[in-house]
Amino acid sequence: MNKVVPLRHFPAFELEDPSADISVIMVVYLTGPALFTSIARVLADPDVDDFVIVDNGSSEADQARLFAISQTDDRIRLLQGHGNIGFARGANLGASAARGRFLVFLNPDAFLERGCARALFAETTGRPSPCVVGARILNEDRSEQRGARRYEVTPVTTLLSFTHLTGLIPALRRFEIHLENEPLPEAPIKVPTISGACFGVSRADFRRLKGFDGDFFLHVEDVDLCWRAREMGGVVLFHPTAEVVHLGHTSLVEPFFVEWFKGNGLARYFVKRADSWPRRVLAYGLGPIIVLASVARPLMRRLTGRS
Repeated sequence: MNKVVPLRHFPAFELEDPSADISVIMVVYLTGPALFTSIARVLADPDVDDFVIVDNGSSEADQARLFAISQTDDRIRLLQGHGNIGFARGANLGASAARGRFLVFLNPDAFLERGCARALFAETTGRPSPCVVGARILNEDRSEQRGARRYEVTPVTTLLSFTHLTGLIPALRRFEIHLENEPLPEAPIKVPTISGACFGVSRADFRRLKGFDGDFFLHVEDVDLCWRAREMGGVVLFHPTAEVVHLGHTSLVEPFFVEWFKGNGLARYFVKRADSWPRRVLAYGLGPIIVLASVARPLMRRLTGRS
């Protein structure tokens, strides 16, 4: 049976299956070899009832391989042929085709650890709505990755983070928002922001949030989702024992373009949430600087020989 779903057949949250608890949604675009390891890890997890792969663009060889894999497991539905519509819209597309009551969004270069999806699912019970639960994101050496738990993302903290000044100047350390070096909590805790590399949200809450803001093409859509959840009276949680290993930097896309979208996404986010004229002035004024600082990062990495 052809498992590729034509674009015109995508419903809007209409495929919920009462027998399916957990759907994993993965948006793919020129990921590289890590993709198939990530897919294998999802399929090996007995807690995953449904697996939606949204192919925003792969090589012909990878497209064929994805199609072949989709024929081997009834849990998989593969969405292809719609082109590169960006991560946020691709993730919304995947959510619309998912069957489960709980949605786990997973990067295609992240390896799901056993029990992670189930732990994210269980943690939403009894929580305020909307509830977004982020996994603990690990590097390959199992150290905690930057960004999995963060304070508020603002124009000032972003510029200080890009320039690493919070680590260089002691007086600026109070502006550090990344918490990966803080003691690991014993239980899930409330945080303003988690990582979009792996997080879970109920289908009902994702519908209430109206999904991701599709005007974010790549990056920052996760920060925006967390902010909107909190604005609606919900909660954002960091789960210390729900783990994934996230490789990062596996995309075959030129880093300059990735950073361009990140910088523009941040600038747009700060304008979007500015609720007073001083904040709007700050957001518009710092926006171009944030974009320039973002696109300068891959250049600096090349010049310094850092990966």
